[in-house]
Amino acid sequence: MTDPRTTPTNGDVAHSSLKGEVEAERYTDGRWMMVQQPIVNIAVEPRGPRASQLMFGERFLVLDTRDGFSFGQAERDGQVGWVLSGALTGAEEATHWVVAPATHLYPKPELKAPPDVALFFGSLVRVTAERPQHMRIHTGHFIPRQHLMPIQARFADPVGVADLFLGTPYLWGGSSRWGLDCSGLIQMALIACGLPCPRDSDQQQEQLGDEIGPDETLERGDLIFWEGHVGFMAGPKMLLHANAHHMAVAYEPLKDAAARIAADGGGPITARERLTLG
Repeated sequence: MTDPRTTPTNGDVAHSSLKGEVEAERYTDGRWMMVQQPIVNIAVEPRGPRASQLMFGERFLVLDTRDGFSFGQAERDGQVGWVLSGALTGAEEATHWVVAPATHLYPKPELKAPPDVALFFGSLVRVTAERPQHMRIHTGHFIPRQHLMPIQARFADPVGVADLFLGTPYLWGGSSRWGLDCSGLIQMALIACGLPCPRDSDQQQEQLGDEIGPDETLERGDLIFWEGHVGFMAGPKMLLHANAHHMAVAYEPLKDAAARIAADGGGPITARERLTLG
């Protein structure tokens, strides 16, 4: 059975690759568009609940448009849903990405210039000119050089990336410094290290890593799963996770988290998995 979260069809329109597999009134190759605002929700239906988010510069394959919303599929992870059509514009070829939790877009390359807006970790930009302390991007704005890396550059430690978001508010379906949920934190950290990662914790449990034996000592970077929840081990005993108990990204002893989650009705740990890095 196909997963509706990653199958590009809404019943009326489907991607051309699904001909003969799903029923639809129309099939299309779609059109690649790019997010032109700092962040946009991917909703399960127009004006519906948030399933995920996309950052500035990320690409979205538009298959259908209706009442100011566009239906399609995210390039990042194949997530399907609806986004505000006004949040999208023609796609640019990115050269760099934002590697700070957040950065500012300055109208000119001066430290004291009032910034126009903020961008978040994972945003994609095309650099058009370089200055000693700033880089000019395709919008005409300037970003501090320290906050950008070339598009192909990646981090080596996903837990170190996740730590950049310490204290970020918990937000269901969130994927940025503005707000994160548990699986959003895992996804952003792994993608930043060059590891493909699906959006939701059940998908992550199914697709990521290898099961750790019950007698094996946990290591930094191991993933701990519950039903509907996931976190990183920062070491043998300490968990780093976005969670609704703290309403933030927080460190917590694993034994305390496991006991609390079980007491709250979340059940036992369902899997311990080790990633292959490098």
